[in-house]
Amino acid sequence: MPPAGWCLLWLGLVLASVCASLESAAPSNSTTAPLNVLLIIVDDLRPSLGCYGDKLIRSPNIDQLASHSLLFQNAFAQQAVCAPSRVSFLTGRRPDTTRLYDFNSYWRVHAGNFSTIPQYFKENGYVTMSVGKVFHPGISSNYSDDSPYSWSIPPYHPSSEKYENTKTCRGPDGELHANLLCPVDVADVPEGTLPDKQSTEQAIRLLEKTKTSARPFFLAVGYHKPHIPFRYPKEFQKLYPLENITLAPDPQVPAGLPPVAYNPWMDIRQREDVQALNLSVPYGPIPVDFQRKIRQSYFASISYLDTQVGHLLSALDDLELANSTIIVFVSDHGWALGEHGEWAKYSNFDVTTRVPLMFYVPGRTAPLPEAGEKLFPFVDPFDSVLERMEPGRQVMDLVELLSLSPTLAGLAGLHVPPRCPVPSFHVKLCREGQSLVKHFRFQDLEDDPSLRGNPPSKRECFYKVKTETAALPSLVLHNTTGHRHPPADHVDFTPVSPPRREISAKMICANEPTESCEAARRPTCERGKAGAHPFGKLPLCVPARHQGREPLAPSYIYENEQGYGSRVCFQ
Repeated sequence: MPPAGWCLLWLGLVLASVCASLESAAPSNSTTAPLNVLLIIVDDLRPSLGCYGDKLIRSPNIDQLASHSLLFQNAFAQQAVCAPSRVSFLTGRRPDTTRLYDFNSYWRVHAGNFSTIPQYFKENGYVTMSVGKVFHPGISSNYSDDSPYSWSIPPYHPSSEKYENTKTCRGPDGELHANLLCPVDVADVPEGTLPDKQSTEQAIRLLEKTKTSARPFFLAVGYHKPHIPFRYPKEFQKLYPLENITLAPDPQVPAGLPPVAYNPWMDIRQREDVQALNLSVPYGPIPVDFQRKIRQSYFASISYLDTQVGHLLSALDDLELANSTIIVFVSDHGWALGEHGEWAKYSNFDVTTRVPLMFYVPGRTAPLPEAGEKLFPFVDPFDSVLERMEPGRQVMDLVELLSLSPTLAGLAGLHVPPRCPVPSFHVKLCREGQSLVKHFRFQDLEDDPSLRGNPPSKRECFYKVKTETAALPSLVLHNTTGHRHPPADHVDFTPVSPPRREISAKMICANEPTESCEAARRPTCERGKAGAHPFGKLPLCVPARHQGREPLAPSYIYENEQGYGSRVCFQ
C-alpha cells in the first residue's frame, strides 16, 4: 500500500491538473451556457429497481432520479460482456465495427481510430473526467482508459479496487476467503473503505473544483456493484431477509438450448464458497438455499449502489449544479439470477441484455429547480417507510445503447455526428445508433431538422451467433414491441457455422447491395434451410416476417470461441 503522503500528492496533482484545464479553456461561442454532463455507468445491473417496477428492491435515490428523468423501459446493450458493451456505447459503434467481442483488443489498434463520447465533448471545449470503471480496464482500453484521447486529466481508480478479488470475506469459520457472497464490516477491510465509496468521494471533489469554471464539464462515474463478488457493507443484507427472497420463476435450462447460447457460470465457480458446493458442470444445480443467498446479495449490492448514487446527486444539488447538468444513468448489461438455470452474463436472454437507461435534462424532463430547491436530497434506503416514487415520462420503444452517443450530443447542443457509412473503419467520427432526442420534445416533430436521417423507432430485435460446434446455435428472437416471448422460450432459426475463432467480422447481405445479396435477403426461414449468402460460406436466415426488409442499422455476423452474439433491429 502506498504511503498516505503519496496518495495526497497524487490527489493534489490531479486537482491541480483540473484547475489548469479549466483555466486554459476557450469560452463557448454559444450565447447560452452549455450544459454539463454527468454520466453514471453501472456494472452488471439489470433493471431490478423500484422505478422499473421491482417491488422488492429498495433503490430510493435512483428512483428519485427517475422521477425527474425520461426513462426507457426497453433499452438493450449490444452485447452482455463488459468490455465490448462499454467500448460499443462509448464509441457509438457496434462490436462488429470495434472488433471487440471479448477483452483482448484495443479498437484504435485493431479496428479504427474511432472517437469516443468523452473525446467528442473534449474537442468541443469540455473538461472530461473519468472516475472508477468507465472503460473496462486492460487491453481493451489500452491499459489507460483511453487516455489521453478521451480525458482532460488522468482517470481515477479507487485504491481499494485491488482488494475486490482477494481474501477479504470473513466466513463462518472466522477465516478470510475470496467468496462470491461477501458482506463486510467496512471498518475491517483493507484501507477501511470500498471502491464505490471512494469513487463517489472523488467525483464530489471534482464537482467542487469544476463548480466555478467557465468551462463545462463531462464527468463519467463508473460504479462496480452489483458486479461480482458481492462485496458490500453487511448492514445492507438486513434489507432483504432470506424469507422474503423468491427464486427465479423460470429456473430450468430450456430444452434444446444450444451450448453456445449458455454460459456455465464459470465466473462464480472461481469463488471459494461456490467451489465448496462441488457443483457439477455445466448445469449444477445450485442448492436452493444458496440461490436465495446469491439473489439476496445481488439486491443488497443494488441498495448499497443506490446510496452512492444518492450521495453523488445530493452533492450535485448542494453545489447548485442540478439546473445545468444532464444526468445519464445506464448499465453496461444485466445479469441472470437463476433464470434459465443461468448465474452469469454472456447470454442473449432478456435478463442479461436489457438495462436501465434514463436521462435527466434540466428544464426538459423536469422543471428547473427554484433557488434553494433540492431535486435530489439523499434518501436513506433504511427508512422504515419509503414513499414509492413514480418515474417521470417513460418510453416503451426498443432502443439500443448505441443511441447514447448521438443523443448526448444532441441534448448538449453539439452537432450530432453523421450516420456511419458501410464499412466505416476509416471514419473517425460517425454514429451507428439513432438519436433519441425526439423523445425529449413534446410537440410535432415531423419538421425537426435535428432528427433528419433517423429511421423510425425500432420494433423488433434478434440476436445472431455462429460457431463451429456439434450442436449448432439457433438465432434467438429477442424482443418485439407488441410481443415478448415467455422467459424460458427461444425461437429456432437456421444455424450458421464456419471457421472457429474468426474474429474479423463478415457483413451480412443487408449491408452489401449486390445482386447476390438481393437473393440472400429472401431466405427460406425453416429449420435446416437457409438462403445463399454472398460470401458463399455463411448461410443466414432471418424470421419470415423480415424477408425482403433491411435492418435499421449496420448488421454483422461473427463468431469467436465463446460464441458471443450481436444484435440487429428491424422496423
